[in-house]
Amino acid sequence: MAKACNDDVLDGMLDIIALATVMTVCNAQPTTRTEAVTTFALADVAMVAGDGNDYTIGDGDTSGRKVTVATKTGVTVDTSGTATHVSLSDATRLLYVTTCTSQVLTAGNTVDFPAWDVEVADPV
Repeated sequence: MAKACNDDVLDGMLDIIALATVMTVCNAQPTTRTEAVTTFALADVAMVAGDGNDYTIGDGDTSGRKVTVATKTGVTVDTSGTATHVSLSDATRLLYVTTCTSQVLTAGNTVDFPAWDVEVADPV
């Protein structure tokens, strides 16, 4: 028997990620919101929460569903360090963390966040 999952179920997870109001580049993997926005934060940018704003939910590249996080350019670097992770947080929770290409950032300069996806595959 095949497995199946309604898109609304997958979108539920992606809807939560799309509640993030701040995207932060970090010098280590944060495990809490405080680590993401303070302890390990090198640069951050405000995000407009919700599908259709800084987030777009749609069909996945190969199956399932995905949320695409919008490009953000010219974000001021607050603290010098080597970027290794990008996080998404709302006012109280760390919602998602991923790795990024390691890059040395210098305070006072700027950094660009390219568009990126979180994809959830259909069950197999």
